[in-house]
Amino acid sequence: MGSVASFFIKKSTLTGNIFSVLKSNYLYIGCGLYFLSALLNIYLLKVLPYTVVLPLTSITYIWSFIIAYIYLKEKITYRKIVGISFIILGALVLSLVQGVA
Repeated sequence: MGSVASFFIKKSTLTGNIFSVLKSNYLYIGCGLYFLSALLNIYLLKVLPYTVVLPLTSITYIWSFIIAYIYLKEKITYRKIVGISFIILGALVLSLVQGVA
């Protein structure tokens, strides 16, 4: 959800100067999604260990990578793929060790 929120805020910045950003609906959609994401994070922190929840928030980077490629037409570089691979590997290891998966 955080990556979608960031996407909408990014879209709002493509509209022009700061005043047009502040008038953009994308900004408010993104902020609303950030708020919902925070509420979800608070709930997860209540039911799961901190050492599991916070590292798994790195999955947001994977979704951001996919969204940026598909909707913002950003380039995928070798370095980005390596970074995303490490995130996936780390999340898998953490999930298996903690028994979350």
